[in-house]
Amino acid sequence: MKTIQLAGLLAFILLMVLSCNNAPQNTAESVESKTDSTIVTESSTGFTKTLELQGFTFDVSTSGEGSIQQLTIQPHGLKDDNKKIELETDGSVSNAEIADLNSDGFPELLIYTVSAGSGSYGNVIGYSVNEGKSMIAISFPQVADNPKANKGYMGHDEFAIEASALIQRFKLYIESDNNINPTGKTRQIQYSLIGDAGARKFVVDKITEF
Repeated sequence: MKTIQLAGLLAFILLMVLSCNNAPQNTAESVESKTDSTIVTESSTGFTKTLELQGFTFDVSTSGEGSIQQLTIQPHGLKDDNKKIELETDGSVSNAEIADLNSDGFPELLIYTVSAGSGSYGNVIGYSVNEGKSMIAISFPQVADNPKANKGYMGHDEFAIEASALIQRFKLYIESDNNINPTGKTRQIQYSLIGDAGARKFVVDKITEF
């Protein structure tokens, strides 16, 4: 009888030990640690990208929080002016690309931004290398100002360089759509770069829908 009672007691103790070892960790403590790590990462880093083409290099980075951020462009390899360019952006930088869009032997740097808020309106900040000496700004037209392109437009733009042309795409909204669920077609605008050392700008080449 004593042997049976002792065996039962040992089994109970073993079960308690196993239960303690398999107990879940403190959930609140685990979530707090993960949240703190995410906050530090988001607040201490912004967009960073280095682009190089035809012997020229550009370090692109952002800093700051909220709807207005600070954009920094550090060029390398220009003959006359490699000064850092600093400006504020309305929203965050989503990507940056480099290409020789006008086939003059010198690159263009394009930086894509997305505005804060539900609209997520896109914009392009562009610079062109002028004969290898300095950088000149490229103006970009807004879709909202173009009556041929703005019908059904409510932001959520995507940009990309394709075959030496700048492409902008966005979903179209019909009257009954809410801001997060467009049901219309996709409109694509193709831009070409024109101008000389005095001024350069993007102009609409073609508008298609699919």
